[in-house]
Amino acid sequence: MQIWALILILICLAAYGHVIGRRRAISFAAAKPALLHSLPFYHGAYLALWVVIPSLLAIALWLVAQGPIIESLIISGLNTDTQALSADRLSLVLNDIVNVASGDIPSREPTPEIAAAAQKFSELKKLSNLGMVVISLGLGIACLWWAKGKISAEFRARNQVERIFTIIMILASTIAILTTIGIVLSLLFEAWRFFLRIPLDDFLFGLQWSPQTAIRADQVGASGSFGAIPIFAGTLLITVIAMCVAVPLGLMSAIYMSEYASNRLRGVIKPLLEILAGVPTVVYGFFAALTVAPFFRGMGETVGLDVSSESALAAGVVMGIMIIPFVSSLSDDVMNAVPQTLRDGSFALGATKSETIRQVVLPAALPGVVGAVLLAVSRAIGETMIVVMAAGLAANLTANPFEAVTTVTVQIVTLLVGDQEFDSSKTLAAFALGLVLFFITLSLNVFALRIVRKYREKYD
Repeated sequence: MQIWALILILICLAAYGHVIGRRRAISFAAAKPALLHSLPFYHGAYLALWVVIPSLLAIALWLVAQGPIIESLIISGLNTDTQALSADRLSLVLNDIVNVASGDIPSREPTPEIAAAAQKFSELKKLSNLGMVVISLGLGIACLWWAKGKISAEFRARNQVERIFTIIMILASTIAILTTIGIVLSLLFEAWRFFLRIPLDDFLFGLQWSPQTAIRADQVGASGSFGAIPIFAGTLLITVIAMCVAVPLGLMSAIYMSEYASNRLRGVIKPLLEILAGVPTVVYGFFAALTVAPFFRGMGETVGLDVSSESALAAGVVMGIMIIPFVSSLSDDVMNAVPQTLRDGSFALGATKSETIRQVVLPAALPGVVGAVLLAVSRAIGETMIVVMAAGLAANLTANPFEAVTTVTVQIVTLLVGDQEFDSSKTLAAFALGLVLFFITLSLNVFALRIVRKYREKYD
């Protein structure tokens, strides 16, 4: 049975439990309405949760454990010579067994031993799936029967349901925190391995980026230079250009929608602007490479400037257009949250509409506007596809927007693509770049929090 079919059956069983719980609570309410502690809905939800949660936990644990158990059983059935292979070669043998069992093409012609092991693997997988179905459904039915016996007029079903949801939310937040910690630790560990080979000062202050390392002593074009200043400079240049486009246009759009446009017109303009956020970045990349970059190059030739076909200007402008909804939509929501009484008080003192916007609305909405701008900055720093297609891969240390540059995220993607060893300096450099990028975005968030705390104003 497929896993989705099993989950669908559990959902139907949970719905049946919800109906039973409601009916039992309604029957108790009909007999003694004053003694019913919780609404019938909570009694039904209590039964449904006791069906779904234990069964899903059993399925999750079963799926986690069945792989290693089946592999150990398959390995124990192989001959002694195969079991004595190294871990890497034994993993290849297991991969061939799985491919043969699933009907995929193995790496080599399967031997009789592999064919027999594949048949055994299929049998064990079917037996494991059958056991998972029996255990999960049996557990769900048992929990339903147990929870059904607890339903009574005095039973505090609402408190139990709220406690269950509280535990679920605590677990969800804990998983999010642990995931963040795991990401940071993985970056730190791999970056530490990189800095054991490349000095930290050479990485942070070096002026040449050429991560191609030599495999042979006579290999040409493999300098192995890991100075990241050109990458940081390219990231900063494209981000500044994008912000010069996104912040004025987005902020002025937000001011118009919030202060000048009617509700009907705002209801049309805001969704149209937010469509820009839903366009795939690869589409923006095509637009930058096929339209914007040739346009800037032609304009440069007209006035006598040498504009590269892949330039930071083209990537920054298109990225700024993509980021406009982040600034405009969030700033518009913040400005609309400013109390109307502040505007009315400003008008009563004789201020014009533009003066009210400059001296009342914008200062009151400043924390939210700063948060929107910093969110847009983080989005610009993390963009990859537009830079690849419009700015190129050249790590040039320049402040000229007409030349080709690259960014941190582009280099991370480039370093992790290919057949090089995972523990080489070239691959480990991606983790060092990721660690630096993490601290940059963290610093932006801390700066945004300080701005918000400094300028936050509370209104009655």
